[in-house]
Amino acid sequence: MSMCSYPQARLKSQFQELIFGKICAIFLRMQKIHFIGIGGIGISNIAFIYLEKGCQVSGSDLKESEITKALQKKGAKIFIGHKAINLKKPDLVIYSEAIPANNPELQKAKKLSLECLSGSQAISRLSKGYFIIAVAGMHGKTTTASMIAQILIKAGFDPSFIIGKKDGWRCGKSKYLIIEADEYKDKFLNYYPDIAVITNIEAEHMDYFKNLENIKKSFCKFASQSKKVIKHKKHNLKLQIPGKHNLYNACLAFEAAKALNIKDSVIKKALLEYKGSWRRFEIRGRYNQAIIIDDYAHHPTEIQATLQAAREKYPKKQIIAVFQPHQYQRLNLLFNDFAKSFSQADQVIVTDVYSVAGRDSVRNGFKPFLTSQDLAKAIKNAQYIKFNKLSGFIKKISRANQVILMLGAGDIIQISDKLNPVKPI
Repeated sequence: MSMCSYPQARLKSQFQELIFGKICAIFLRMQKIHFIGIGGIGISNIAFIYLEKGCQVSGSDLKESEITKALQKKGAKIFIGHKAINLKKPDLVIYSEAIPANNPELQKAKKLSLECLSGSQAISRLSKGYFIIAVAGMHGKTTTASMIAQILIKAGFDPSFIIGKKDGWRCGKSKYLIIEADEYKDKFLNYYPDIAVITNIEAEHMDYFKNLENIKKSFCKFASQSKKVIKHKKHNLKLQIPGKHNLYNACLAFEAAKALNIKDSVIKKALLEYKGSWRRFEIRGRYNQAIIIDDYAHHPTEIQATLQAAREKYPKKQIIAVFQPHQYQRLNLLFNDFAKSFSQADQVIVTDVYSVAGRDSVRNGFKPFLTSQDLAKAIKNAQYIKFNKLSGFIKKISRANQVILMLGAGDIIQISDKLNPVKPI
């Protein structure tokens, strides 16, 4: 069944489905779609889907990356830098929510009265006619959605999915679509899932939500838009990946699969075979015999969970946490929680804040203004190292019997890339 827009009513006849699918496929191949911010994880996955469906795809980003190269290889026309001239009268413009309103391509698109959709709106359109399984929550969305995808693939459901990770897309041939439903700016309210999974709710994205009560209201509305909301139930499961939080995620994935009448034995086998996701306790290899691990943890709760997982997996090794705070406002609002979240690390290295375009509290004038240096002083056994000196510092201190965790949602992954760790045997 094609990923294109048609009324919610299910087509009863297989013949009608087939004919409709062919019509949609022909229509899609005729479409020209331009993506603004095409190199972002979420937007790139949508672009890959449209390329797979035969659309003519173009897009722009501030700099070249592995993702833009991969899109180009698949047939997309890529522009480096945002300029009005990049826009060649497409049928549809899809933009990252991180793109500011004064972006020259977005301004030109609106001036030409072109149809413009945000990333979440584009996913909503793609999802029409599908049986939607949406995973929301402040933490664990990517892992839980990936687990559900793995179960459905192993069960022969041949699902499609759009998940917020590298290579987080798939075009299956069935009616099932798994999506990661991002709560920031209420993006998940664009979705009307058949099955909703809510992993957890707590204080996060406070630059938008302002307080916990607003967060609860948004999640309640999301739940009300869903036909079925999965409730957590404990199961005796075995996983390859460590951490109590991952067992929790796996139990939610189990319940979602049960709602589709998948056998317990199939679910357990699929979860046992699950090896994790990109930048989610991703073991990159060894440098000077030290184990290098990348993790997306950028919130105090996530940091605690990741360090607990590291202690569980490597109980006799020295745990070194290398943390890049993500966004000044988050650091300031949750400063005390951050200071307490590294208690399970033997040593902590704090580097410069990854400043987020459009949410940068330096420009927003956010007060009080606490820095990475302040955080390092507030954490026991911690020190501040400039980002441009970080790889050299780690090379100098790394040795056997260490686990070095690279924590953050910014570009700290570049440090692991510079170390070029040897894959463990």
